[in-house]
Amino acid sequence: MIYLLFTIVLTEMSLILILVFRNPLRNLLVMGLDMVKQGTGPLIARSVGATMVVVFTATLFTAMEIRKRSEEGGTINPTDEVLMANLFLQASLMGFSLFLALMVDRLHYYIKEIHLVRRQLEQATNFNKNH
Repeated sequence: MIYLLFTIVLTEMSLILILVFRNPLRNLLVMGLDMVKQGTGPLIARSVGATMVVVFTATLFTAMEIRKRSEEGGTINPTDEVLMANLFLQASLMGFSLFLALMVDRLHYYIKEIHLVRRQLEQATNFNKNH
């Protein structure tokens, strides 16, 4: 699970880098994101996001239970310590991937808005030149 989460985080980070800097891949990525956001894409994205949030909260809750159990006993069991570290790593990677997915969505939205405003500005300047 951790390898999958690392792959997701690295993929989302590369998508953000492509969206932030102007390059030929950005136009291709924006068109791809437009296609994904049509049809049943948003429904699937929301259900996957909701599932990740539920797993994220369950992982945090389990880690907190292990921590509370170790505080009541006075000593920390090495097995519980390893389990808690693994759960915190999973939770932090899930939270970071959710945050990066939100960043990709917002960057896509802002890029679309910038293109729309530029197109309207060009149309207005062309209209003023003609009249």
